[in-house]
Amino acid sequence: MTDITVPTLGESVTEATVGQWLKSAGDSVKRDDVLVELETDKVSVEVSAPEDGVLSEIVAKEGDTVEIGALLGRVNAGGSAGKAAPAKAEASAPAKDSKPAAKEEAAPAASGGKMTDVVVPAMGESVAEGTLSTFLKKVGDSVKKDETIAEIETDKVALEVPSPADGVIAELVASEGDGVTPGSVIARISAGGAGAAPSASPASPPPPAAKAATEGAPVSPSVRRIATEAGVDASNIPGSGRDGRATKADALDYVNNAASKASSSNAVTESRAPRDIGPREERVRMTRLRQTIARRLKEAQDSAAMLTTFNDVDMGAIMDLRKKHQDSFVAKHGIKLGFMSFFVKACVNALKEVPAVNAEIDGTDIIYKNYYDIGVAVGTDKGLVVPVVRDSDDLSLAGIEKYIADLGKRARDGDLTIGDMQGGTFTISNGGIYGSLMSTPILNPPQSGVLGMHRIENRPVAVNGQVVIRPMMYLALSYDHRIVDGKEAVTFLVRVKEALEDPERMLLEV
Repeated sequence: MTDITVPTLGESVTEATVGQWLKSAGDSVKRDDVLVELETDKVSVEVSAPEDGVLSEIVAKEGDTVEIGALLGRVNAGGSAGKAAPAKAEASAPAKDSKPAAKEEAAPAASGGKMTDVVVPAMGESVAEGTLSTFLKKVGDSVKKDETIAEIETDKVALEVPSPADGVIAELVASEGDGVTPGSVIARISAGGAGAAPSASPASPPPPAAKAATEGAPVSPSVRRIATEAGVDASNIPGSGRDGRATKADALDYVNNAASKASSSNAVTESRAPRDIGPREERVRMTRLRQTIARRLKEAQDSAAMLTTFNDVDMGAIMDLRKKHQDSFVAKHGIKLGFMSFFVKACVNALKEVPAVNAEIDGTDIIYKNYYDIGVAVGTDKGLVVPVVRDSDDLSLAGIEKYIADLGKRARDGDLTIGDMQGGTFTISNGGIYGSLMSTPILNPPQSGVLGMHRIENRPVAVNGQVVIRPMMYLALSYDHRIVDGKEAVTFLVRVKEALEDPERMLLEV
């Protein structure tokens, strides 16, 4: 017997609701077949069979609340699984099983050699689904082990799917634009040669019956319960889960916004209707990363009481210091001394004095963070990402410069992981590299502060009663006024200004 347990559900998620069992006790299952769907308040999670066999027992019923590691059911690794599965596929409803059945028929036709599945890799903590954006190979193409076959976009990063073995692409199980989950099969490779390709290629498009299945998809108990309590029709709730099914989060969002959506339904419908494009226009679908950027920026404006305060800083002292010690710094550390390391150090010192800017709101509580993981905004071809410099207070100027250089390179190469961008406590955005004179940066939730840097320009200022030309930069601090008072915000920005104009203060931490 092999236990089927609740997997890790993502950051800060400790329990889920059993949404729907896709197999019944006594059914034969294959390894990686989806057995049950779990719903959290954030995502829908699929739990797959750990091995071939028979689903011998279902412990957790639909609608039950289960914690991480809880027992859901058991699989008996019996020898009859391989024979029972095809019969089950023929007898069961075409809405759910017709697509897998078509895929299984394609594999035996490929007689060129051993078939190897190409599966979706783990996408990172709290990421349960992505979109298959591009296939870099087509049926019949030869591939080498570890050669990239496809690219998958999540709402945070783009992932490359490598070939697990040498061979020939025998079948494309998924199509570009399909939603995929970790462990799902997107293609199959034949180790025998090109003979596998012709017989497998007709099976690559999904059968029409599979598409029709989404229209009659069952409603999970949690969604049905929320809809009943709110007095709405569960079938009207738009779904973001597998095959278009509504998740618990979809139901809560629909119910919470039902009144406002009903009052403005006509206007919303008109605004969402795609307009005709002109002869010199082009329509391109937004990437998942760009959609997520848009959604999160709007959420920040809607949820936080965002306010911005400004100051300016004389960059002369840091510029003189860099000019004086740049050559020796490069010779010792192998990297140039930039401005960003000074800003990170200055912000850390200010955050220690004004901890509210380094905190976050969680419901009716405030979480103060006694560590300093500074997010550094990096622009890429696909959009803005914010990788995090961990434990910035423990790093030297050289350590920070090397850390940022590595993050920037990996961001431009598309090699950042989910972990590289999670858990930041404060963010620094440098619009000055693009020539920005002044801006009001938007918060990166759930953080309570973001510092905007801008371009350095020579301006006349009064120093000791004399008008002199100095290299000046405007600084902008956007903050959540729910947690950070105006006095604290101004104090924070003044401390950053003082540290940058007198770098020795950072060494002394005064």
